[in-house]
Amino acid sequence: MGTANELTGSVFSQYSKVENYFNLKKENERLSKENTRLINLLKADFALPDTTKKFVTDSIPVDTLGTRRKYLYMQAAVVHNSTNLPNNFITLHRGTSQGVNRGDGVYGPGGIVGEVVDVSNNFSVVMSLLHKQSSTSVKIKKTGEAGKLEWDGTDPSILTLRDIPKSVKLQRGDTVLTSNYSDKFPPNLMVGTIDQVIQEKSTNNYLLKVKSATDFKSIQTVWVIHNLQRNEQNELEEKVKNKK
Repeated sequence: MGTANELTGSVFSQYSKVENYFNLKKENERLSKENTRLINLLKADFALPDTTKKFVTDSIPVDTLGTRRKYLYMQAAVVHNSTNLPNNFITLHRGTSQGVNRGDGVYGPGGIVGEVVDVSNNFSVVMSLLHKQSSTSVKIKKTGEAGKLEWDGTDPSILTLRDIPKSVKLQRGDTVLTSNYSDKFPPNLMVGTIDQVIQEKSTNNYLLKVKSATDFKSIQTVWVIHNLQRNEQNELEEKVKNKK
């Protein structure tokens, strides 16, 4: 009887470990969905139109003051990723059938990731920040000066920030965030921290090396950011350009 009880207990112990493993996977999925729900409640995802007379009627009013949603986050699984090429791409298992559009921004657990450049029914391809044609408007958190974020094709953990004037007081460790000038990302999303301040001799601007907040080698889940007001903004800007 003692031997039988010991054997039964051993079997139940192993079964419990297996059951806990699958329960942990379900719990991780639940937490990821909850994170998506909470991100969609951030104040930065909503914007009042710049007028006291009219409200933009795009979608999802939140309160009686007329605040309207501007950004919508959609969870997506990474099914392919590269980091060791001059031009790197990420493939997501979410496409037009799930609401992804070309031009949407992509945000990861640590910071911004890139921009959707092509979409099929169930998949989308993201131009990673680790792409030599990538260019994103960002800003220095403590001063507000905006510049252009690029990649020089070498270190996948280091990005390059240009167009910040030398008159700005900077130091290593200063935070870099998304700016108000991007139509792909809400302002104030994490980008990274300044790792090196280089004074270019040929210009009046710094050449800043930024330590990316995103670990591109370990991305598994991201959020696609859809700007619900992008088309309206782009159409108006194109209309003005054509008048010139």
